[in-house]
Amino acid sequence: MNLNSLSDIAKAMVEKGRGILAADESTPTCKKRFDSINVESTGENRNAYRDMLFTTPGMEKFISGVILFDETLRQSSLADGERYPDYLKNLGVIPGIKVDKGAHPLPGSEEEKVTEGLDGLNSRLKEYYDLGARFAKWRAVITIGESAPSGTCLVANAHALARYASLCQENGIVPIVEPEILMEGEHTIEESFIVTEEVLHATFNELHSQNVLLEGMVLKPNMVLSGYGCSEQANVDEVAEMTVTVLKRCVPSAVPGIAFLSGGQSDEDATAHLNKMNQILGNNNPWNLTYSYGRALQAPALAAWGGKQENVKKAQDAFYKRAKLNSLASKGEYGSDME
Repeated sequence: MNLNSLSDIAKAMVEKGRGILAADESTPTCKKRFDSINVESTGENRNAYRDMLFTTPGMEKFISGVILFDETLRQSSLADGERYPDYLKNLGVIPGIKVDKGAHPLPGSEEEKVTEGLDGLNSRLKEYYDLGARFAKWRAVITIGESAPSGTCLVANAHALARYASLCQENGIVPIVEPEILMEGEHTIEESFIVTEEVLHATFNELHSQNVLLEGMVLKPNMVLSGYGCSEQANVDEVAEMTVTVLKRCVPSAVPGIAFLSGGQSDEDATAHLNKMNQILGNNNPWNLTYSYGRALQAPALAAWGGKQENVKKAQDAFYKRAKLNSLASKGEYGSDME
């Protein structure tokens, strides 16, 4: 394990002004996205869509890395046939790979889940490294409910995240550690704060126990939000203040950066929240705060594309704009008038 290399890659993933594009939708998830625009989810169409995003002129100014799905890691650019890992690397964009096998019911629980995929992970990581991936992603899913999350759920998911992270680093791959608290529900922002604090404490306790190099990882957490079904929705200032507070309490300064997930927020909300957090922290910031968005970067481009070749330029313009606005937000320089 080359500690300096891991640290250098992690820093490059979260450098100021750039963020990570999450383009790792599984085939079923991609089908849902394509169904919304009446496009058949074939391998050819999925490749064409990802190609449209990756070949957007100048996107590398705002995108430091791309999380790929296994299928996409093995596909090639339509323009010149260059494999996507090589194409992205030549742009100065780091190729990454989703490695978990999804969230499955937690034994003994009716509503909670644990992420699977540790079996055979070591050999898969070796193959992914040879294919060009230099970072990976594993997502844990935590729900807030009447009796959730349970201690069992927190420990099981934190342990799996840490085991995955340790295996990644052993194979020269930077782990993105993603403990996501789902915002579906009627819980208040205060309840979200409490659970986020519990989840992050449990996660970093396990990372420490399993000797994960904090300098060689990236954290991908949720923002602290009101449940989407809550009657009282917190405003931008409240979300930013509470998220910054919980990060200061829980995330060691050795971690080079935090790349937020958007978690179902609207494009503009995800950008505004990130912007306000960077304004609050200013230059007194122990970690770079940036974005690792999927839908919040892709949604306008997907709608503009509609599966039609003649719409590629329009879709790329939409993707470029969203990436640029989030880049500004990662520096605290975004304003809603820019929309």
